[in-house]
Amino acid sequence: MAAGCCGGKKEKQNYFNPCCNGTIVHPYTTEPSMYRNGMVACVEMCFCFDVLYCHLNQYESPKTPNFPNESYPLFVTWKIGKDRKLRGCIGTFNSMNLATGLREYAVTSAFRDSRFSPITREEFPKLHVSVSILRHFEDGQDYLDWQIGMHGIRIEFNTEKGYKRTATYLPEVAPEQGSMTFRNLQTMELT
Repeated sequence: MAAGCCGGKKEKQNYFNPCCNGTIVHPYTTEPSMYRNGMVACVEMCFCFDVLYCHLNQYESPKTPNFPNESYPLFVTWKIGKDRKLRGCIGTFNSMNLATGLREYAVTSAFRDSRFSPITREEFPKLHVSVSILRHFEDGQDYLDWQIGMHGIRIEFNTEKGYKRTATYLPEVAPEQGSMTFRNLQTMELT
């Protein structure tokens, strides 16, 4: 498998490990007791759960919490159970204001990730959510130009038939999946 041979990018992203209640991180929150990985957990932004709950139960969409509404590319990731198995992850590399982006991708990642069936009401109590706010993009100089656990990687290439293919791995994926797999990706010879 050729990795990143046609325009790989590394992404320096602000990301976090979510709390069981779905707490997410935002770069503007300054409560010092909540720092994790250089970022801050911020409960009021965690309305992804409210959005999903309202959508599952056909209630009116929740009011947006009061938080800075800057624009960023972002991904919303749903995981399920104690072992936090991936249940859906979709986002955008286009900047969106956080209120719109979180609202849209909380639902999109729960219901439209083609790898999974849509999330159900029965699964809701077992869910965990995380939000990756992407910042400081850099083009990789080569396929080795990224650091596991710090950078995400976005791979883009065209197939022999001319179809564009992409893959995105957020910074936390390599440590969660076992960095040896990604080390192998970094050290394999491109053919």
